[in-house]
Amino acid sequence: MASTSDIRNGMCLEMNNDIYSIVEFLHVKPGKGAAFVRTKLKSLTSGKVVDNTWVVGHKIDEVRVERRKFQYLYMDDMGYNFMDNDTFEQVSLKAEMLERPNLLKEGSEIEILFHAEKDIPLTADMPSHVTLQVTYTEPGVRGDTATNVTKAATVETGAEVKVPIFINEGDKIKIDTRTGAYLERVRE
Repeated sequence: MASTSDIRNGMCLEMNNDIYSIVEFLHVKPGKGAAFVRTKLKSLTSGKVVDNTWVVGHKIDEVRVERRKFQYLYMDDMGYNFMDNDTFEQVSLKAEMLERPNLLKEGSEIEILFHAEKDIPLTADMPSHVTLQVTYTEPGVRGDTATNVTKAATVETGAEVKVPIFINEGDKIKIDTRTGAYLERVRE
């Protein structure tokens, strides 16, 4: 059992028969009345974000979790398959457990969060950005560079990303996995 003074970002807790991760919290001490902690919680099973408020000193059920690095292997009808590089154990995750599965490239590494007591996967954390090669995009039109003009581009994983007009087929680009947005062109 933990209390509200132990709350930190990323902490996992059990509430209403579900497991939540704390996205952000704020300790509030109003001029009149008791202090309280306002939190934003993300459900690890549904991905839904909820707001919750506790009085300072309230007891919460902390869930012990383990982060393990896994390598993406392939996708089949069972889901996305990953392998632990140390034990060679394989885990299959459903698409709902991944933030943007269409940006996963074979061989890329992610972190999977496991419930420590039950040893079941809860969620997967993608890297903050990935570098992928553009396989198809329309050619840019000269003279359209005065404003922030974007066009659709398909990358090697099959995902479609909006990119600036100067990006061509064969270019490698960095993509933010949280938003799915283009970040920059990568020169190698």
